[in-house]
Amino acid sequence: MSVDGGVVVTGGGRGVGRAIVERLARDGATVAVIEMDPAALQWVADRPEIVAVIGDAADPGVTEQAAAAVPGPLTGWVNNAAVFRDAWLHEDPAAVADLIGRNLHPVIAGSAAALRAGCPAIVNVSSHQAQRAVRGALPYATAKAAIEGLTRATAVDYGPRGVRVNAVALGSIAAERSDAHMAGLAPAAAEHFTREIAALQPLGRMGRTAEVAEVVAFLLSDAASFLNGAIIPVDGGRSAQGRDPEEV
Repeated sequence: MSVDGGVVVTGGGRGVGRAIVERLARDGATVAVIEMDPAALQWVADRPEIVAVIGDAADPGVTEQAAAAVPGPLTGWVNNAAVFRDAWLHEDPAAVADLIGRNLHPVIAGSAAALRAGCPAIVNVSSHQAQRAVRGALPYATAKAAIEGLTRATAVDYGPRGVRVNAVALGSIAAERSDAHMAGLAPAAAEHFTREIAALQPLGRMGRTAEVAEVVAFLLSDAASFLNGAIIPVDGGRSAQGRDPEEV
């Protein structure tokens, strides 16, 4: 199972995005990475198979630039860029709407660029929160639910043209953000966090970025040639589990 040709990954400088870029490049793909922060792409300086595109993934000009940056046919597009920031609807509805847009608009712009370029496979990165919201994260959960709807609708509209569109819905994945959160916790709080993760995700741990990258690579590959409009949970069983109030 491999992905060749050219692939664009948005938000590919750190965390899950970087793992996806590394996985695809290892398989021989030329990968254009869209990032707003140039510092997040310092690691690609000596990697000729990875092309840095600095800019906002919601900007159609940036997405078109990325699509044109890879030589040969564009064979895959990964919409990974996201903003995770809490906001309360009763306090600042404008901020909530803005945050929803900042998560949704890059997926719309990226998918449009991929379709115009004749790209046959698109993968959107969603979250378990699209189905089960975490308190205080309304903008993020709402945007991810919209992204899953967009995934299915795009698959239906463009499947007849030979385009496959799928999504991965992530559980808690160990990356820079979670590492920073853990580092800021007192020992007792860190122990509580670890227990909660074990209770929420039946595999008893956080996921690894490389595990997400493997699923994305599969979805972009010919091995997934009849998979379209699917939302794949990559969450250690979190979405399958119901918490039992009687369990001790």
